[in-house]
Amino acid sequence: MLAFQKIRTLLFYCSLLIFFVGLPFILAYALGYKFNSRSFKFVKTGLIFVKTQPPGAQIFLNGRLLAEKSPASIQELLPGAYQISLKLERHYPWKGQVEVEAGKATPIDKVILFARQPNLGLLSQAEFSTFRVDPERKMVYYLDGKKRIVYRSNLDAGNFEDIASLPDKFEQILGWEVSPDRAKLFIFNHRQIQVVYFDTQNDYDYPAVPVFIDYPQAKVLNVFWHSNSYHLVVVTDKNVQVAECRPQAVPVNLVDLNRPGKDAVYDPKTDTLYFSDFQKSPSGNWQNSLYKLELSANPDLLERLIAQPFAQGKSLLREERVE
Repeated sequence: MLAFQKIRTLLFYCSLLIFFVGLPFILAYALGYKFNSRSFKFVKTGLIFVKTQPPGAQIFLNGRLLAEKSPASIQELLPGAYQISLKLERHYPWKGQVEVEAGKATPIDKVILFARQPNLGLLSQAEFSTFRVDPERKMVYYLDGKKRIVYRSNLDAGNFEDIASLPDKFEQILGWEVSPDRAKLFIFNHRQIQVVYFDTQNDYDYPAVPVFIDYPQAKVLNVFWHSNSYHLVVVTDKNVQVAECRPQAVPVNLVDLNRPGKDAVYDPKTDTLYFSDFQKSPSGNWQNSLYKLELSANPDLLERLIAQPFAQGKSLLREERVE
């Protein structure tokens, strides 16, 4: 009986010892800490959140396959670098290194696992030089530079039809774009712009003669449609102009340029042209500067510009340029 009491006492103190020794570990894990065997310290852990598209990918952490599949949270990780591999059948794998920080969640949530056999479809085998896609109207426009024909189809290459003919003598087409009203397009090279009207637009008032805009003294760098589908915004090596889509229209000079940069961007939603030009700084050095030219702030702006005599050679907007 005495021996039995001694054993019970011994077991009680052993249990008490284990409890007090294990209590810090229990509290540490409950508070998000983990014992680091290398530093012999309790360190606050972090986690990695993995999300893939499509889901269901296998997750390998430092080469070890985890039971969870994406999306998943890998918790109770000591701070440091981890190698993550994601694998999904019939998809290309993804690999990367992730840095885990104490008390923080590191997301890997923008992973796209691309299929080994992509959804690739042939739309058209018709001969063409370049094309434009119109997602809003679900149309594709094709330009055949050899046959001088413009085609159009739907996004599945159905209803394939020719809608316009290009001029035979127009050489070296540098750019083209369909108008916002989808009734015409322009083509241009360094010395000339032509507006080509679509044959299928029966409700449009066609001009009696083709619309050509010549630039014998300037080099056309880029052309944009104004949102009204009637004016063209033209950037040359000497100026920025607007021109009407009508025969014998005279372009109007908006801004004189010293030495324009290569890039010009037009925002059709706001009818704003962004372009660069070299200007002299206060220190006397020439530097490339960015400008914004707004063409829709005043509803009557273009009408007033067209009404100005071209011989003036000055811009109504010159004082509005961004310095």
